[in-house]
Amino acid sequence: MLSPTAYNVIYNWDGAPHGYSPIDQSMQTFLDKTYAPLEDTQVGALFWCIGEHAVRWPSEKMELLADVNNRRYENAAAFTHSENIRRMLDRGEDPQQAVIDRGHQLGLHVYASQRMNDNHFDGAQLADLQTLHHTELTQLRKDHPEWLLGPDTEEWFALSWNMAVPEVRENRLQHLREICQNYTWDGVELDWQRHPFHFPDDQAYRLRYVLTDFMRAARELTREISQQRGTPFYLAARVAGSIEGCQRIGYDVETWIKEDLIDVLIPAGAAGTDPAIEVNAFRSLIADRTIALYPGFDGGVPGPATGPEDEATRHNMRTKATALQYHQQGATGIYAFNWHADRDSKRELLSQVGKRETLQKQNKLYSITHRFRQETGSWRGAYKHDRLRGALPVALYPTFKITGPHFTLDLADDLQEFPPKDLTLRFRLQDWVDGDQVRFLLNDESLIDPTINYCHNGDPNPISDVSNAAWHNFNIDPAKTPPGSHRIEVILLNRHPQLACDLVLTDIELVVNYC
Repeated sequence: MLSPTAYNVIYNWDGAPHGYSPIDQSMQTFLDKTYAPLEDTQVGALFWCIGEHAVRWPSEKMELLADVNNRRYENAAAFTHSENIRRMLDRGEDPQQAVIDRGHQLGLHVYASQRMNDNHFDGAQLADLQTLHHTELTQLRKDHPEWLLGPDTEEWFALSWNMAVPEVRENRLQHLREICQNYTWDGVELDWQRHPFHFPDDQAYRLRYVLTDFMRAARELTREISQQRGTPFYLAARVAGSIEGCQRIGYDVETWIKEDLIDVLIPAGAAGTDPAIEVNAFRSLIADRTIALYPGFDGGVPGPATGPEDEATRHNMRTKATALQYHQQGATGIYAFNWHADRDSKRELLSQVGKRETLQKQNKLYSITHRFRQETGSWRGAYKHDRLRGALPVALYPTFKITGPHFTLDLADDLQEFPPKDLTLRFRLQDWVDGDQVRFLLNDESLIDPTINYCHNGDPNPISDVSNAAWHNFNIDPAKTPPGSHRIEVILLNRHPQLACDLVLTDIELVVNYC
């Protein structure tokens, strides 16, 4: 019997296929587009987003999608997506149950995924609330601005619910109750990470008992459903990628585990992929439990793409390296979020990342994690809780004891069993010039004679021979590079005397090339 320990890959669909066809989308077309990326891959479970704040089924207690503006829409995308849903309901069709039925026909488990505090209101403020035209807005939110975080959180998330308000939690619980009781899901996911701004700033740790109380109520609901059906009804939770991150946001994961409140734990970034999820730490927490652990990927790692490969190639190589690291640390499988795909665009990854065996002898890119913040423009503040211990970028300064920043790179490939064609360790230095003296060390041994390639932002025919950034590339002997942790250090010995700006180490990457 299929269980959460056998999914290999969990695929989270945000409901986007409703908007992939002109109005009126047929149910057959909708289901074909939903399941095209998943069929004949390693995906064992679909987590289907059932909406954000308005429901997508007839309800006596909750507001129906697009009712707030009488089915008049702010743009063409909202019109197409929402009207395809509404017209299915008008025809007497139910996309929720149809998704479940098709998934079961394909041998998949299908969960309802409830976003607990989604905020796609484009940075709108409390003062904008009464005139804001947005399909996911509800009358409840407009009527109760005092239930929102407002200026007590990151500016972009001002219209997020304040989960300390009892009425807010009752609304969220009613949403959860209806979606679980109305349909034959195999389980439900509480997606706390989309988006993780639940309490006024600096109060989350002290108010973590509030979210734990909600988790207890959710667990009670899933147990009641399981007893009524006579079959398991699983509860999954998506949380931050580190223990520290969970504590900062208000997730008391240790208590959730101790009280048996979850069946599937999904540590993940909130905005973009976190390539440094603390799988070992979470695995230690669940060591004596039957909880499945699925570290999560998002659409990509935030920040500029700087490597010589094209971004699609970099994404595939980096994803495979990170997935194998997670398997090595004891992950049950892999969780894919925002991997918007048709039948072919993500098939390679979805057919490989769920198992350690299928990741062997695949080209990979291991990298040191970036700490990335978006301070201005769209999604400002969204990255606040992610990659808290990102070690790059870092400025290089002279030191008394001739030392520099050091890093740990965990190699999951066994290069002795599966020798690659070549192995390259490379460092990207911003504002490097000939005359700067930098020492690079791997496991306390100096690396010498680098090949230096100037960065030209992907231009294959640059008009200049130099640029303001350069990669320093070192060929590494695979036979002397066992799996496990490797220590890297970069030391500035002398800065060119005519440069006043910092020399900044922006990237460290280990490229494993099998073919």
